[in-house]
Amino acid sequence: MSEIYGLDAYAPREVAQRVENVGVAKARLGTLPLLMLGMLAGAFIGLGGLFFIIVKSDPTLGFAASQVLGGLVFSLGLLLVVVAGAELFTGNNLLAMAWADGRVSSAEVLRNWVLVCLANFVGAVGLAVLVFLSGHWHMNGGAMGEQVVRVALAKQNLGTAEAFFRGVLCNVLVCLAVWMAMAGRSVADKAVAIVFPISAFVAAGFEHSIANMYFMPLAWLIQQFGGVPVAQAVTWSGMLGNWLPVIAGNLVGGSVLVGLSYYVIYRRGQPRE
Repeated sequence: MSEIYGLDAYAPREVAQRVENVGVAKARLGTLPLLMLGMLAGAFIGLGGLFFIIVKSDPTLGFAASQVLGGLVFSLGLLLVVVAGAELFTGNNLLAMAWADGRVSSAEVLRNWVLVCLANFVGAVGLAVLVFLSGHWHMNGGAMGEQVVRVALAKQNLGTAEAFFRGVLCNVLVCLAVWMAMAGRSVADKAVAIVFPISAFVAAGFEHSIANMYFMPLAWLIQQFGGVPVAQAVTWSGMLGNWLPVIAGNLVGGSVLVGLSYYVIYRRGQPRE
């Protein structure tokens, strides 16, 4: 009866097999659906970022409440990716498991990562343009737009090493969220599995490359065309200076510290099922 109603989770060894099988399917997905699902994922993560800014723009919240509640609502992004279906670069770093087991080639993995990352960028920036044109950032007396700019500048001003290691820690938690969601049999299972790791990485101030592809272009638009006073400008060179080390950190955190670690624990030397 528990299996019928989805009350029993897959065991970690079963999750490893499922993640590997899904990785094979993702690596061989056609280019058009891969790009379209990638654009959706970029927009979904951006929607999580939009929700996050609503919380962060409230000055009445204390630091801990603001960080934790902001992380909680940001979880919307990965919930949409996992439940509605989309291709997210950071989650797809788990393809390293299927690669390590020899089930997909290096070229297939790199193709997936490059195309999905580019499509995520298009989706995230596309949402940023829509949000800017909607005037949503005028809410709360303009505090929403000011908070977006503050968030983007904090990211731009991170040192390279700091951005990299925050990216590592971020994607350890993101990939653990994806991993645990694969253990669930129902939408409720997946939601519970996702919320806590995602809330933790956001509250801790770690760096998610795709979220940054939403925040920073939106801040640039607000500064360039929104009439917000500029004490320091968000620039495209500053964006790249954040995105590149964060992408590298996300790759290490997701593919090495989660994907390859679980491969060695559960799949190395095991027969394919």
